[in-house]
Amino acid sequence: MPLETQYSLRSPGVKRLMREAIELANPTEEYYACPLDDNLFEWHFTVRGPPETEFEGGYYHGRILLPPQYPMQPPNIILLTPNGRFEVNKKICLSISGYHPETWQPSWSIRTALLALIAFMPTKGVGTIGSLDYTPEERQVLARKSKTWECSTCGKISEKLISADNAPTLTQEESTMLETIALKAEEEVDNKKDGNQLPAESGEDTSLPLSIRKGRAVPFSLPETFSEVSVRHRNTASSSGIEEVHQEITDEILRASIERSKRDKFWRVLVYVIVAVIAVLIMRRLFLM
Repeated sequence: MPLETQYSLRSPGVKRLMREAIELANPTEEYYACPLDDNLFEWHFTVRGPPETEFEGGYYHGRILLPPQYPMQPPNIILLTPNGRFEVNKKICLSISGYHPETWQPSWSIRTALLALIAFMPTKGVGTIGSLDYTPEERQVLARKSKTWECSTCGKISEKLISADNAPTLTQEESTMLETIALKAEEEVDNKKDGNQLPAESGEDTSLPLSIRKGRAVPFSLPETFSEVSVRHRNTASSSGIEEVHQEITDEILRASIERSKRDKFWRVLVYVIVAVIAVLIMRRLFLM
């Protein structure tokens, strides 16, 4: 049964995922993702290991589990291919994943999550949930083995991506989004070093990790070795698409607010009517006495 007939197209989450499925329908040099045939809210993806790292030449496959409230709530990401950086078959803890809904932004997408995941692979795990600290040599061995790894649902993963070729750099909008994504563990590590978390000063942006607010680090930036993206998907990630998503979310919030207002008005009128009826009955009883 086609996905279009299984879900209500009035749902903002369904409409958003349908559009993302179209935008990600063709593989790129770096990543590929698509929903399962019978479940729009579970996607399988394949990413290429970032070049000039111990993951270079590797292919890494995983699952993305999306909540019904997407894009208002973040997805969960699970790696299936042994890689030495993230545990397999376990939800990994990133600021773009379901472990930290407070840092998720509705303008982010599955594509954003994939690019961020690739960029996070060479970073330190710092003890976050689902992280591993294998040696570079062990990760290189796993990268070579990943070329023959197969998914029971998708088949051989190395065939999912197109051949690497020259690709343009990320757009400014994409770079800005990725720079705002930071591992939540960075804040946790700083808290362990400094004791209890310091209160934010007046006017301070508390959404940033503590280490950034205290001037000891800068926001996460995409490594130069992986600042490439395919032309096809770079063109689809236009500002008009982001504006359309924001408009959909705004319209949905407005509709919900109107519905709540109508319900509140109904109950107020009902209460007034009940009180009036009770008052009439009391007055009648007193009059008859």
